[in-house]
Amino acid sequence: MTGALEDQVRDAFAQDGALSRAAEQFRERAGQTEMAIAVARTIDQGGVLVVEAGTGVGKTFSYLVPALLSGERVLLSTATKTLQDQLFGRDLPRLVEAFGLPVRTALLKGRGSYLCLHRLDLARHDASLPERGSLRTLAKIEQWSKATRTGDMAELPGLDERSPLIPLITSTRENCLGAQCPQFKPCHVNLARREALAADIVVINHHLFFADLAVRETGMAELLPTVSVVVFDEAHQLNETGVQFLGAQLGSGQALDFARDMLGAGLQHARGLVDWQQLVAAVERAARELRLVVGKQWPGAKLRWLGASPEGVDPDAWQQALDDLLQAFELSAEGLATVSEISPDFVRLHERARQLAKRIARFALPCEIDSVRWVDVGSQLRLIESPLDIADAMRKRVLKIAEADPDAADGDDEDLDGYGERPARETAAQQDGGRAWVFTSATLGDEPTLRWFTEPCGLQDAEVLRVQSPFDYASQAALYVPRAFPKPNDPSHSQRVAQLAARGATELGGRTLVLTTTLRALRTIGDEMRQQFELLDVQARPEVLVQGELPKRVLMDRFREGASAGRAGCVLVASASFWEGFDAPGDVLQLVVIDKLPFPPPNDPLVEARSQRLEAQGRSSFADYSLPEAAVALKQGAGRLIRRETDSGVLAICDTRLVAMGYGRRLLAALPPMRRLENESDFEAALDALKT
Repeated sequence: MTGALEDQVRDAFAQDGALSRAAEQFRERAGQTEMAIAVARTIDQGGVLVVEAGTGVGKTFSYLVPALLSGERVLLSTATKTLQDQLFGRDLPRLVEAFGLPVRTALLKGRGSYLCLHRLDLARHDASLPERGSLRTLAKIEQWSKATRTGDMAELPGLDERSPLIPLITSTRENCLGAQCPQFKPCHVNLARREALAADIVVINHHLFFADLAVRETGMAELLPTVSVVVFDEAHQLNETGVQFLGAQLGSGQALDFARDMLGAGLQHARGLVDWQQLVAAVERAARELRLVVGKQWPGAKLRWLGASPEGVDPDAWQQALDDLLQAFELSAEGLATVSEISPDFVRLHERARQLAKRIARFALPCEIDSVRWVDVGSQLRLIESPLDIADAMRKRVLKIAEADPDAADGDDEDLDGYGERPARETAAQQDGGRAWVFTSATLGDEPTLRWFTEPCGLQDAEVLRVQSPFDYASQAALYVPRAFPKPNDPSHSQRVAQLAARGATELGGRTLVLTTTLRALRTIGDEMRQQFELLDVQARPEVLVQGELPKRVLMDRFREGASAGRAGCVLVASASFWEGFDAPGDVLQLVVIDKLPFPPPNDPLVEARSQRLEAQGRSSFADYSLPEAAVALKQGAGRLIRRETDSGVLAICDTRLVAMGYGRRLLAALPPMRRLENESDFEAALDALKT
């Protein structure tokens, strides 16, 4: 017997239902309806549902429709701000209008996404702005600040997300003055949190969710206990996002930011009362010494920290550097305490100095059980301690939260004073103790139980549903694995990848995405492809876009513009975040080239610790960790190719292990069921067919 909500949902997804009026291109899909009914049942009964919904299923509507029709209070969490903005700005308004619901929605991001009016005022008087063009950019931001209602930096057109101005005009948990801030009343973070507390549907992101779980500071401590339905979209990123927040971090960059803020506040509010230059110099010197002790390392190196110091670092010199930094923070705290009554800036800076000193003291103690500790090396240094996964936190602090008294939450919440009252409403689901949790993504594993996702997230007891993509991959897409190709560790491998991609891009007039597993390969392939195109005797050469050379948003927009009058289309060479979340439907993307199988790097401290734990349990770290990790990443990368029923294209994976090694069968089975191209002639013919 079905529930009333399930019947409402089934009617909404019918061919002539409400959704056909909400979306012009809507058509009834069995998989989309199946997922929506499962979500409705979970909302009715409470519990945990995990859904892998293949590309094209339309999972967003599958969870939004039952959530809206339930009348319950809903929290939606995504991995990216882009999807957050899409949900809040496009999908939710469209459905609310289609169903005629009196629903109030709110968008809530981390404080770093909002303009801080107080820090903007400080930046106006900052004599050390980071670059010459900063004054012009600051003037544009000031003009925008007078017109914006939300203060969301995403609304500001043309602002490079890498701009060194952004940290100067946004706040962090460490430097926010909270209720003592002179701009507290009009504060954009304050406003966003108040609106979230009063809304029926709140859209957040995973970073915000886990930041709150770690420090109970973002507003979720009040918000979550009043919610009956929680949906995590892009849930495949939950574990890696969560471990970033549930451990501890201390960076030399944090020390330098603190020193800069202390100097600015000291000279502005208490010049001559404390020797600010001396205190700041001590912090900066100690932060530099900590970096120097580590010595010359590859940028991006991760040094395991198994004993008293990171590997390869002299323990005595390391301990001395930590002691010096600790002393610099303690002296800063003493100096700030003497002027704390002059300005709330000094009160907050004093707290920051104490907190930074406390973190150093933590890193002097042994690493916690089921955690791993390492040092990230770059131009600056980051000391990191991380749990191996989020399973324990999810079981004890997330899924059990409905059983706790909301008023008994952590007391580390001074910033929430004045952010609004918790609405006095308790839904039927909460009265039963039956909060509904839905976790969904296009890729959650490569076997029926989705163990890759459920195990590290503590969701082994969840109901699992897998909904296949409606795309006809056999006719829409082809897979090519070149047989006569250098091995992945061969020095000529990246060059050959570039040549294959250049040949395809030349045939197609661009329309090519090259995904790499390393930044070194990214640069090599980008350079080689540019050289290849220089040799072409044509007027319109494909433009090669390389990740890192332009802001991510600019790269994606320029690629999607595709071929225009007088020029060829684009080739985008990218790594990391472009393996997922990059959406280029239509014929602007017809060839995806993957350089190597995306196995997790074995020398990464977190990967190594997870592998060692599995081996200690008598399990295979390769079969139970490395292989499923590669399968999920490969599915994500392959998913960039076909985004609509009308798309067509070729996926080329330049790694012979896929067909030469026994484990290749498991990885091939994880990919969409594309037709296979057996040789170079087939590849050329498939490219030729795409041109017609």
